[in-house]
Amino acid sequence: MVALSLLALSACAVGPDFTPPPAPPAAGYTPEIHPAPTASSDVPGGSAQKFDLGRDIPGEWWRIFHSAALDDLIAEALKANPNLQAAQAALWQAKENLYAQAGKLLPQADANASAERQQFSPAAFGQAGPPDVFNLYQATINVSYAPDIFGGERRQIESTAAQADYQRFELEATYLTLTSNVVTAAIQEASLRGQIEATRDIIKVETDQLGVVNNQFQVGAAARTDVLTQQSEVATAQATLPPLQKELEQQQHVLLALIGHFPNEARPDHLILAALRLPPDLPLSLPSQLVEQRPDIRAAEAQLHQASAQVGVAIANRLPQITLSGAYGSAALNTAALFTPATLIWSAAAAGTQPLFHGFTLLHQQRAAEAAYDMADAQYRNIVLGAFQNVADALRALQLDAATLRAQRAALRAASDTLNLAQGQYRLGAIAYLTLFNAQRSYQQSRLAVVQAGAARYADTAALFQALGGGWWNRGDVAPNPFSPDFPVTALAPATTEVK
Repeated sequence: MVALSLLALSACAVGPDFTPPPAPPAAGYTPEIHPAPTASSDVPGGSAQKFDLGRDIPGEWWRIFHSAALDDLIAEALKANPNLQAAQAALWQAKENLYAQAGKLLPQADANASAERQQFSPAAFGQAGPPDVFNLYQATINVSYAPDIFGGERRQIESTAAQADYQRFELEATYLTLTSNVVTAAIQEASLRGQIEATRDIIKVETDQLGVVNNQFQVGAAARTDVLTQQSEVATAQATLPPLQKELEQQQHVLLALIGHFPNEARPDHLILAALRLPPDLPLSLPSQLVEQRPDIRAAEAQLHQASAQVGVAIANRLPQITLSGAYGSAALNTAALFTPATLIWSAAAAGTQPLFHGFTLLHQQRAAEAAYDMADAQYRNIVLGAFQNVADALRALQLDAATLRAQRAALRAASDTLNLAQGQYRLGAIAYLTLFNAQRSYQQSRLAVVQAGAARYADTAALFQALGGGWWNRGDVAPNPFSPDFPVTALAPATTEVK
């Protein structure tokens, strides 16, 4: 009857049973449920984009740009990035810690052996006689078992499993951050190359115009101040080139570090913005899906689960603890007599402990665990708010940067036409140099602004995929179970988990 009672008690575990927080009640990311399509413009990367609400996200989302060079960069990063490898090792460590913790539910057995030589004096017992020297050999097996009556160990295992989940989603977050950073860095590098190319064209135009102004000065149609002003304009344009080249070099170093290379390992190929394809249709997950898709939210949920389990551990520590132990072996004066019937020894014991007074330590530890749960809950809600903000920011950036590119393209077209007209009129002496100077400045600013606005549209697209979770649940490059014995530490990424 006692055994049945103990078995029934072992089926329960004190403390709260964790349930994942429900999805937030938000109906959308912006005041309008379905965001309007973006504007379009007649430049590479200027096509309109619309949002497909509820559409799933591909696992290798960066392939939507249709760039072989970008695909190669991602592949290199997944193989050689140290941060990803560190996250993989952390997941492996968490898995082994979980296995180690689970072993505490089983009986513990140890084999002990000893050999001892000692001298015994009869005087120790008040007897006379010479001392006796003898050998003593012992061999025993000790078994102990602590029944998890109140579920303290199981709550600790639950906490360790939640820690493993946390590391798993930290790895997913590292994977997503890495791929997003590679895409963004490559786009920024391509943007800087475009700005450098535009700057060189501007320098050439300004230099050619300097020749025209010089000719006008030679024939008396322009003042010396016009020549000096144009020379200053050429020098100013030339001065903008080294900072862009510096930014390009630094961006190349960033990209090389992301793919696991040193700064002196130059890449033979470079990404060009014109070679990227802007996807016309963009997925937009439902708000209820976002909490399942974002790895940072799932990691925060795992921490909340871990804190919940620790409350159960703290409660169990205040309840009775029972330990069963036993030993069986042999003790003999020589090895030949070991395990003969006359030398067998054994013992069986049961012990129980009920904490009575520990200076209120256990009570305050429980309250601390409850406070830690409240903190994890608040942190979870904060991360959810941040995730919705990320998606909303990406949506607005896509819409407004598309409008910016359209406006900048119109401004460039007008500035180019104005400059061409002003150059012709200046050669004929129909306008003052100041008018030409203003047309040049307007053209320079518009030319660079179009390059920057075009790159922003690609970066915004990547930011939306990152904000939505990156489609890690649809990847096919990983093992089916991160805790299977054959799961390799060097796998490119963690296992696929079903998204509800």
